[in-house]
Amino acid sequence: MLLIVLAYLGGVLTILSPCILPVLPFVFSRARQPFTRSGLPLLAGMALTFAAVASLAAVGGGWVVAANQYGRWVALALVAVFSLTLLWPGLAERLTRPLVALGGRLSETSGGGDTPRPGASLLLGVATGLLWAPCAGPILGLILTGAALQGASIGTTLLLFAYAAGAATSMAAALLLGGKVFAALKRSLGVGEWVRRGLGAAMLAGVAAIATGLDTGVLAQLSTASTGALEQALVDRLGAPRPDGGAMAMRGEPAMMMQGGPAMMAAGAAMRGPEAGALPDEGEVPPLDGATQWLNSPPLTTAGLRGKVVLVDFWTYSCINCLRTLPYVKAWAGKYRDQGLVVVGVHAPEFAFERDLANVKKAVSDLGITYPVAIDNQYAIWRAFRNQYWPAHYLIDAQGRVRHHHFGEGDEAGTERVIQQLLREAGAAQVSAGLTEVDAKGVQQAADMAAVRSPETYLGYERAENFVSTPNARHDEAAAYATPARLALNDWGLAGHWKVGPESATLAATSGRIVYRFQARDLHLVLGPGPDGKPVRFKVRVDGQDPGDARGVDVAPDGSGTVTSQRLYQLVRQPGDVRERTFSIEFLDPGVSAYAFTFG
Repeated sequence: MLLIVLAYLGGVLTILSPCILPVLPFVFSRARQPFTRSGLPLLAGMALTFAAVASLAAVGGGWVVAANQYGRWVALALVAVFSLTLLWPGLAERLTRPLVALGGRLSETSGGGDTPRPGASLLLGVATGLLWAPCAGPILGLILTGAALQGASIGTTLLLFAYAAGAATSMAAALLLGGKVFAALKRSLGVGEWVRRGLGAAMLAGVAAIATGLDTGVLAQLSTASTGALEQALVDRLGAPRPDGGAMAMRGEPAMMMQGGPAMMAAGAAMRGPEAGALPDEGEVPPLDGATQWLNSPPLTTAGLRGKVVLVDFWTYSCINCLRTLPYVKAWAGKYRDQGLVVVGVHAPEFAFERDLANVKKAVSDLGITYPVAIDNQYAIWRAFRNQYWPAHYLIDAQGRVRHHHFGEGDEAGTERVIQQLLREAGAAQVSAGLTEVDAKGVQQAADMAAVRSPETYLGYERAENFVSTPNARHDEAAAYATPARLALNDWGLAGHWKVGPESATLAATSGRIVYRFQARDLHLVLGPGPDGKPVRFKVRVDGQDPGDARGVDVAPDGSGTVTSQRLYQLVRQPGDVRERTFSIEFLDPGVSAYAFTFG
């Protein structure tokens, strides 16, 4: 029952989402007609069609995507016809004389007449529902994740109906308000004809926006109403389950484009782990073509790897989740190399500096990685695997079939058992028994997730949250910032002259500070020196004092340190009980760039 209420409330919020904007003109085209005979059937058609299409998505997987795209184009054509009849009521009769009666009826029922027909409104609602179906946020992703984890059921369909009913409720309120507006216009101004034509033009503009992708592109950028945070707050407030752990970090732009929906379904499926003795066949391994360069090996191909068990590890060198998984990957590569395992690291960058080959080569050397690494700067391998997460592990059997995947940190024991099983299936004579134990140090040490209450936080304006300095962040221009005297948990800010760019904040003066109120055992910050590469000195304080034994591996007990390269720096590691602390870092030289806080 709780999830049904949650889904309904999420649907109510949908009217604020940018992707619903092109649909609203279709709803408002019924505003001046009786609600029960016109508006209500339209909204019912929208809700029923949306729930049906989304249910098919939960049941049918990938094939319904193509079917829905065909349905969208049919719906676009149908709505375009309705739009034209609003603009020119006699158009259907002039163009299609044999169907003049049907054309007149469509014109009348879609807004050109005074006697609305519920059937025609329902039909328009069905068409609009097909257009609306792809509009989804975290709560809809949560519903589809449940279907992936537990199988599609009547309960899943009920949740989807609740989501659709919530959206229909908010649009019904807007429709009723619109009706009052239209009534006032008709009584006082007599501009009904122009309003009708304006609605027809708005509907055509909506069709064009949806057909060209503007509904999810430009509108998403222009709109000041974003429901993602509101919906996620509902998820958190009502305690609904969701995929957790490193997979939810979804570091980097390619990952962030898939918020909810299939990406969340995949993440949920990955959390289940393999069933004992039964590994699914997830299809043929995608090609490894498209890497801009290979390290530690000549270019590898899937054909050349046939007969081997292959672990493909998607990572990027400043990703804390990847760094904490890396000790296991390196250990497996050495332990099972002679038994037929090949580990392939695919380095897919998040930040611009991670595209620099010299930076990646240095990181591979510093981290002690000796297995082959594909430099995937164009995301060719990433897209071939349809991957969405850092880190992500895919296991391929000796026949070139994907048999297992895992997203994010955790379940290393389960992944190693799959490696052992696939090696035995491949005919390895002696497969090492037992599970790998690692003694990781520094940034690679496992996180204390029970103590973490602070999320990954980006400093660039494209993804920044909880920024509390004054003034608000000025995009791509230097400005003087000040931080408040007191910070709430997870608030952060800049002090001094900084230039805030899309992915980082760069110090534009000889000194400046960053402050963050956090709770976690470890605090990390991705940093880089200025364009000239000169080292940047810094001073860390925790609650206004030198960190002492709470220092990270990149900080001296007195809080001093130096930014020498573009990478992740561990600045705090609290001993003993973990509690809320105020972190500050003062930079003593200009030019430093700060990208993202991570915690552990």
